Amino acid sequence: MSFADLGAHPALLQTLEARGYVTPTPVQAAVLDAAMLGRDLLVSAETGSGKTVAFGLALAHTLLGEESALPRATTPKALVLAPTRELALQVQQELAWLYGSAGMRSVACVGGAPMAQQLRALADGVHLVVGTPGRICDHIERGSLKLGEMKALVLDEADEMLDMGFRDELDRVLAVAPKGHRALWFSATLPREVGELAKKWLENPARVAATPAQQAHADIKYVVNIVAFREREHAVVNVLRAHDAPAAIVFCATREEVSRLQATLRERGFRCVGLSGELTQPERARALQMLRDGHAKVLVATDVAARGLDLPDVSLVIHADPPRDAMTLQHRSGRTGRAGRKGTAVLLVSPDRRQLLARMLRTANVSTASWEPCPTAETIRGLDDDRLVTRLEATGVTPSDEDIAVARRLLAKRPAEELVAALVTITRGEFPEPEDLPMTVSFAQKLLASMAQPQRAYERPAMPQQRYDRNEYRGGAGGEVRPEYTPAPRADFPPSARPAYAPAGPRGSRTEERLAARGDERTMPRPEERYPAGPDQRGPGPGPGSWFVLNVGREKRADPRWLIPVLCRWGGLQKEDIGVIRVMDRETRVEILGRAATTFKERTSMPDRLDPTLRAMPMEDQGPPRRPPPRSTWRKTTER
Repeated sequence: MSFADLGAHPALLQTLEARGYVTPTPVQAAVLDAAMLGRDLLVSAETGSGKTVAFGLALAHTLLGEESALPRATTPKALVLAPTRELALQVQQELAWLYGSAGMRSVACVGGAPMAQQLRALADGVHLVVGTPGRICDHIERGSLKLGEMKALVLDEADEMLDMGFRDELDRVLAVAPKGHRALWFSATLPREVGELAKKWLENPARVAATPAQQAHADIKYVVNIVAFREREHAVVNVLRAHDAPAAIVFCATREEVSRLQATLRERGFRCVGLSGELTQPERARALQMLRDGHAKVLVATDVAARGLDLPDVSLVIHADPPRDAMTLQHRSGRTGRAGRKGTAVLLVSPDRRQLLARMLRTANVSTASWEPCPTAETIRGLDDDRLVTRLEATGVTPSDEDIAVARRLLAKRPAEELVAALVTITRGEFPEPEDLPMTVSFAQKLLASMAQPQRAYERPAMPQQRYDRNEYRGGAGGEVRPEYTPAPRADFPPSARPAYAPAGPRGSRTEERLAARGDERTMPRPEERYPAGPDQRGPGPGPGSWFVLNVGREKRADPRWLIPVLCRWGGLQKEDIGVIRVMDRETRVEILGRAATTFKERTSMPDRLDPTLRAMPMEDQGPPRRPPPRSTWRKTTER
């Protein structure tokens, strides 16, 4: 059905046709349904489905009535709230062209923009105000924005405004809104918080689900690349080179990550711009315009760019940092694959967060994600060869007589094959150089091979499995793992099947007490008992271990599985030289046994060549860190 068949206002039909809008999208058809005319609406639709034009069409009958043009502008007749400055400016531009033939005057009231211009526009009279909640509340308090004659209020991305902490501002705006106004609340999802706000301020709103969950990602191809955390920036370079998209967005978690990754990409020859909350409004607008105009090909941004922005040429979205939840995943990826266009969303995930991302994809109803190895330098060079051949074959340039004369001079001096090879070399130099990913390749091969194997049915082990603390490793001679708790052998096993000694934890542990109660004094010998002192004997030697502090912890995803190879390479150790590893929030404490501590201290005084940011400092006390006092003593200490 056409817009005219659905009952769109006649004053807007010509403008829609001029813009190429022929067939309504599902959300546009839903709000134009005759049953929804004049009602309050709660609309959920996928990102990129044409929601801005949808509520613009829904407002037409409320604002225009039977007229073809709006009357002289005085106080605002409609107010649109958006969570971010960029989205508010985009909505204002969209509605400006939609109502251009009707003579609409509009203004965008957002933070970071000059207040004087907004005050002047409001004083001159406007039909429509689009703004962010904070700046709209400022104008209401100043008295420059009067909502007494407002007929309609639109909340765009209502769930995001609540997530960003605008609940108080929304309550203040809704409290001063006149009774009887029409409310149109649009969002990609309608979580519980939006429902509670609607119960407070709306009466019997109609709920519209314009996009089924299984169709929300139909135009987006999801690709998951398993990447070592330390090679994440190099992986972003290779993904950008492999896809060679006309425009791409790379999402990072923090402003600092945006600044660092933007500098890295610029250093490697990419035309990129950054977008984060620390930029002023003119700087943010300039960055988006450079991407729209083609002066930049890559936008490195925080989640401030994850909502509502319509950048038509963006065909690639890279999640350099994993999204915090399924909703953020959906909105980030929704910057591509918009309005029927195809796009690709690439998620870079470290091996330890693979299961977390898999659950997030299931929550977001993404069932077609492809788990692939990250593009390697060899793969990208092969793609470059094909692109060069296609580019040179498809050239439609007609050379001039002067160019033909220069070509003949060159052919007289050098063979044609050498000249073409030189041209290929020069053209190849325009591409940024791909990066090698040795750790990523190793991780990906192991994980993808394990995922390809068929899942076997669970078999109950003959012996109870030992349980370990993932943040604590207890090593020793031979590299055994000494857990804090080891179950005793089963009584029905014959004596010959029992181990020669029962592994035990530290001296005085509960395991040793249970063995002593049974009359069994067999325990694991300590390292100093296993390795006698002497210059000809290898091993840690006698004496307690020396403790060192590393500047990595859980916040940087430190784990004994990758720390042990790093310590051995960097500190010149063997696996049996490492004692206890305790991973904390911001640091890791490592015990180096016996004489190996001296070598480790000398080697780690110089930075590691593969990771210069890693530091190891000896602890002042040569022993395990003290444990906090029992909880039973806290109250007594406080009372004193």
